[in-house]
Amino acid sequence: MSEPASKAFLLFLTLIFLFFTSTLPRDLPDATTTTTTTILDVASSLQQAHNILSFDLQTQKSSTHTTITTSTPSFSNSSLSFSLELHPRETIYKIHHKDYKSLVLSRLHRDTVRFNSLTARLQLALEDISKSDLKPLETEIKPEDLSTPVTSGTSQGSGEYFTRVGVGNPARQFYMVLDTGSDINWLQCQPCTDCYQQTDPIFDPTASSTYAPVTCQSQQCSSLEMSSCRSGQCLYQVNYGDGSYTFGDFATESVSFGNSGSVKNVALGCGHDNEGLFVGAAGLLGLGGGPLSLTNQLKATSFSYCLVNRDSAGSSTLDFNSAQLGVDSVTAPLMKNRKIDTFYYVGLSGMSVGGQMVSIPESTFRLDESGNGGIIVDCGTAITRLQTQAYNPLRDAFVRMTQNLKLTSAVALFDTCYDLSGQASVRVPTVSFHFADGKSWNLPAANYLIPVDSAGTYCFAFAPTTSSLSIIGNVQQQGTRVTFDLANNRMGFSPNKCQ
Repeated sequence: MSEPASKAFLLFLTLIFLFFTSTLPRDLPDATTTTTTTILDVASSLQQAHNILSFDLQTQKSSTHTTITTSTPSFSNSSLSFSLELHPRETIYKIHHKDYKSLVLSRLHRDTVRFNSLTARLQLALEDISKSDLKPLETEIKPEDLSTPVTSGTSQGSGEYFTRVGVGNPARQFYMVLDTGSDINWLQCQPCTDCYQQTDPIFDPTASSTYAPVTCQSQQCSSLEMSSCRSGQCLYQVNYGDGSYTFGDFATESVSFGNSGSVKNVALGCGHDNEGLFVGAAGLLGLGGGPLSLTNQLKATSFSYCLVNRDSAGSSTLDFNSAQLGVDSVTAPLMKNRKIDTFYYVGLSGMSVGGQMVSIPESTFRLDESGNGGIIVDCGTAITRLQTQAYNPLRDAFVRMTQNLKLTSAVALFDTCYDLSGQASVRVPTVSFHFADGKSWNLPAANYLIPVDSAGTYCFAFAPTTSSLSIIGNVQQQGTRVTFDLANNRMGFSPNKCQ
């Protein structure tokens, strides 16, 4: 072969090689790369799903008790430690569903309105809407006539985890929703203009010797986003979007934790007119970062919780001032948004599937100076929401590594579901959060591949959002003790520490 012909042939081979290599998928894992996997116990989770539908509430209520780690009979808002039991919603208040799928769809609906409510509140904060922009409360105005600039079609939902606390003296016990995404503590009160159905009798402030109305001139009243006066006493209102609200007198009360400890003068709303989806609980404990939250009123240096699986009849604890970040804790930076002090932002740098980092833009999880972006940890939101530019590559990576599993139709907000019927267990790639300080939190398979019916349909339990805010939800947190080290601006995630 002549030299020109030889050069032409080599050029031809080079072009062929470049063509084929350019058409190969570049995001497939290298054949030499080891994929980290974990086991999903399909049989066990389906059995748990079946059991929750037939769970006996009366048995649960008769065995419910509250524990406390201090023997002090009464303590001021200080740094003493104490502990409360936590219960999944379905073990406290039961709405009968014909099957497990209808229960899941009900949960997902509540979760969607919950997420919309949080993002709407953030949007208001970013727009710097001040109290002067809100329609003031007036004595003769009914709560349903009030308006606030909140996106329609959103509401708080009824919460997914409850705890039991005593209110007043003598203390009456109430189930209260736990919420790290809000600050105001409140419960329904007599006399009721309008009260929704709750598990416990409605609180009567006239039967308590420690109930005291808050004056309009107090710092507590001025800290409310919406407040007004009636006969020198502070009125409060919290709106959650589509007309869901609580409205009434702002007061201080004793709040007790078990039979051996109480905190005096906790500011809370005594709601005489309450509407929305708060069914079951008597009210709400706000664990956010604002000045009126329970954590701030207790001057807590830390708090932690561990959430049992929502289909479990078990319980775990909410602990104050006793959090210890052990050697087995995955730690991460805890940050605040200067536009809104309620939410707990965590320094997340990326995510991986099967031990391989997912290609997500570096800026996706960053909280910027204007208050946009970032990712929060929230116990009231169920499903983790990720910005689309993070969700899509995460989902695609998971699908590529689960080609041995049978895909099936989407369910509600889940676009990636599998038919695992007839299988006792399956091996799936590990999904992990990677934090800004280099630590990583590996999720159990049951925290990201969850049943949506009793026939064996499982879905990838993440969802996309076009909001700038991302949220790590409680499905991903199940079975992990989540610690908020407020004194040192750190978070900790300790797997298998629910007891």
